[in-house]
Amino acid sequence: MRITHIGGPTALIEIGGWRLLTDPTFDPPGGKYRFGWGTGSRKTAGPALSPDELGEIDAVLISHDHHDDNLDPAGRALLPELGVVVTTASGAKRLGGSARGLEPWESTTLEAPGKEPLEITATPCRHGPPGFGPIVGDVIGFFFAGVWVSGDTVLYDGVRSVAERLKVDVAVIHLGGVRFGVTGPLRFTMTASDAVELLDLIQPRVAIPIHYEGWAHFKQGRAEIERVTDRFRWLPIGEAVEI
Repeated sequence: MRITHIGGPTALIEIGGWRLLTDPTFDPPGGKYRFGWGTGSRKTAGPALSPDELGEIDAVLISHDHHDDNLDPAGRALLPELGVVVTTASGAKRLGGSARGLEPWESTTLEAPGKEPLEITATPCRHGPPGFGPIVGDVIGFFFAGVWVSGDTVLYDGVRSVAERLKVDVAVIHLGGVRFGVTGPLRFTMTASDAVELLDLIQPRVAIPIHYEGWAHFKQGRAEIERVTDRFRWLPIGEAVEI
């Protein structure tokens, strides 16, 4: 398999003849975005590849459609050209069309001539502290063919249950330790210390960090993460890497 980290949460995963794109964000840097309830961010880095450089995409995996750092306007405009869309059940209703919506632990299967079917299972996420669900909305991760993409989440029992239910070979982990001024010390994604605990449980062959850079609301970038742990394989942004 090959993974190309395009930037932010956006990665191209090529496995078994399938080409899957995660959380498409293709806006240029400099824009300011509002996430609701007094939170927001500024995009500090653009994608390493343009949409024209992607090639054919079989499916798009959108952990959540309602935050621009996971589906920005440029990414949203591309969806009609990018194959099957798989996202949350609530997100599929908002996106419409043929988007497939999944609740945690539900699955859907991709099928195409000349390829082995690929089952994609949604995994639990909680994008913030307990009780913030109505504010931050639904989020899911994705598991397929031994690959787990965590989605935007804090560390909690739903995420820990992945270790009990799935055999993860390659873990693609959203990090960044997101905080906002209006919510003080509360975290909305995992920190490096959270990731260490999670990797102890999951024991993947390879752990790859994404969604730790490119936006002003991330509080832990690569340098901060590396001070805590050396267990991640860092992909050069924009280059396809055999895993």
